[in-house]
Amino acid sequence: MQFHLFLSGAPRSKTKTCFFATVAISLAFAFPAHAQSASPQSLPWSYQGATGPEHWGDAKPDFATCKTGTHQSPIDIANAQKAELAPIHFDYKLSPLKIVNNGYTVQINYESGSSITVNGAAYQLIQFHFHHPSETEIDGQKFDLELHLVHKNAEGRLAVVSVLMKSGSENAALRDLWTYLPREIGKETEKKKVQINAEDFLPSNRKYYKFSGSITIPPCTENADWYVMKTPVEVSPLEINAFAKLYPNNARPLQAANGRTIEESSFDKDAAQ
Repeated sequence: MQFHLFLSGAPRSKTKTCFFATVAISLAFAFPAHAQSASPQSLPWSYQGATGPEHWGDAKPDFATCKTGTHQSPIDIANAQKAELAPIHFDYKLSPLKIVNNGYTVQINYESGSSITVNGAAYQLIQFHFHHPSETEIDGQKFDLELHLVHKNAEGRLAVVSVLMKSGSENAALRDLWTYLPREIGKETEKKKVQINAEDFLPSNRKYYKFSGSITIPPCTENADWYVMKTPVEVSPLEINAFAKLYPNNARPLQAANGRTIEESSFDKDAAQ
């Protein structure tokens, strides 16, 4: 990822691109796992213990779908059916960096104006966030991290683009983003002079799996179409561990597929660019 530093009063055409040193990631290891200003134990639900996933459906009436829903996410993607699915058209633009540790993940709130279009339907990108380890599995295989790019259409239906991340080479986009990993829960940090582009996190091959599902946190609403990129991207062990220091496990367990159709796109990768 290229982070663009916009100096006050400077025209956009004179932006200066700056790359942050890899050593900055090591600062993330100085963050204690629970050094935030708010106590994780005070949050209404969690990923373990008495407020963990097996208890979400009973925690509040509004959370009942977490227990009774039949199209819950995440799932293990298995026995996918080849289909002539339309390529996803990504129209992501630069956004000022707005990052928050919300007590459950690190979330980047995205400026309006970026979108995806699938079969003529447009969805606006509203935020993206991370899970460790991955929530989605492919044929029983978990991955080290998972990125969820969350989009919403005019009717309020969600489209979640999932990017699976595996240990390997350094990922420049993640390296630079992790420079701003927040320690405090609930306090959004805005860096107006730092511009990001969510497209930098996508794999070059845009083939995907598609299925209907839910959001993976309470209230587990079943109003989401999932588009899981078939090709994982590589991230370094250092980058994985930087996030794991904050969130050792923020992944909801697998949910039953309940006979859902899982489709696998078969278009040529060049058609999706």
